[in-house]
Amino acid sequence: MDVAILYSGGKDSTFAIQHAKDSGWNIRYLISVKPTRKDCFLFHFATVEQTKDLAKMLDIPHFYVKCRVADPVKEANIVKEVVEKNQKKLKIDAVVLGGTGLQETQLKSIQDALRPLKVDAFAAHAGEEHDLVMEKMLENGYEIMITQIASDGLKDWLGKKITKENFAQLRKDSVKYGFHIGFEGGYADTLVTDCPLFARKMVVEDMSVIFDDNYCGHVVVNKHKMEDKEKIELQKIA
Repeated sequence: MDVAILYSGGKDSTFAIQHAKDSGWNIRYLISVKPTRKDCFLFHFATVEQTKDLAKMLDIPHFYVKCRVADPVKEANIVKEVVEKNQKKLKIDAVVLGGTGLQETQLKSIQDALRPLKVDAFAAHAGEEHDLVMEKMLENGYEIMITQIASDGLKDWLGKKITKENFAQLRKDSVKYGFHIGFEGGYADTLVTDCPLFARKMVVEDMSVIFDDNYCGHVVVNKHKMEDKEKIELQKIA
């Protein structure tokens, strides 16, 4: 099956790439949509611009487009335009989204937009338990930074990385404050700085953590570099 991945640089869309590769699907390209406003319905706002360097490292063709609207139908049509424009040279059967399918507005809007093109859209890990999916990510060496929040109980997590050691605390907080453990539904967004797919690791050298209020905020990566993993390991040993 020929697919495109809707790629934000976050944990779920990165794991969707892994799932597609493990399933033997042919990834024709990645689509990254960067909103110019925070009230978009379908797309991450924070750190999507990092996908430019990550896609180069993944060595997968990459379409990076901007979203200036806040309407699920109009936003989904941005994805449709990318697919329609490339169907002759880079034909696909489906657009794969990250997550377990709980982002219903996002999934349905994109399905509706792509239906006239006879292109499917589905979530990579539909029907799975998201906490178990996240455990798989962490076991496989995913480095996951929380880059945007929109929920009580997440203020102290913004700009920090989820690890195998602190995941139990995140699960407790999700129960206490009522946010989804995988953040589906817009509670938070993430950026993967390292995983087995990456030939090199993204090292964030400088970032700004910006709070709108006690419940909402986002990260801006001001400076980063791509560093060889072997070099990082040698530095740790030294």
